[in-house]
Amino acid sequence: MKAENVTLTPLREDDRDQFIFENQHAFKFGAIEEFGMRDDHLDGDGEIISRGTIEHCIDHGVAYRIRKNGEIVGGLILKIDEATQHNELEILFVSPDCHSKGVGYAAWCEVERLYPDTVVWETCTPYFEKRNIHFYVNKCGFQIAEFFCEYHRDPHEDEYNDFDEPGRPNDEGPDEMFRFVKYMK
Repeated sequence: MKAENVTLTPLREDDRDQFIFENQHAFKFGAIEEFGMRDDHLDGDGEIISRGTIEHCIDHGVAYRIRKNGEIVGGLILKIDEATQHNELEILFVSPDCHSKGVGYAAWCEVERLYPDTVVWETCTPYFEKRNIHFYVNKCGFQIAEFFCEYHRDPHEDEYNDFDEPGRPNDEGPDEMFRFVKYMK
């Protein structure tokens, strides 16, 4: 199904808290849909992704609202490296009410249009997010580059912080993640 009239608009500061709330809601929706309210995928506040992590991504990236026919239906955060053009999709979320309606794909197409000099895109998603894995591989053309697990740790794992409590190791989210890449040039 094709989503008509999907646009990206820069995140406004006065919309930041709502963006964070909707992001957490969308991520939690996927985890609860898969596992129920089991404790091993939710942090101490009952979230898959902490407010501090989202704020850090916003503060060090470029955040957009996804709109369909002018109405806010999601958001995304990019990390753009102007020197290397090896760019990252840090976060992409669509309201659960708009899942499977082409909104995410239309938003991704707009990202590629906005950043035509990108050489490589990279992103990650938890192992249990089958919807995301399908989306990145089968819809958007990413390739699975790595699977991080107890046998193959993320080499940047020690660099991550729990941004809600600086200096404390990150124990947020699942330990098993897929890393995806998409070569543009």
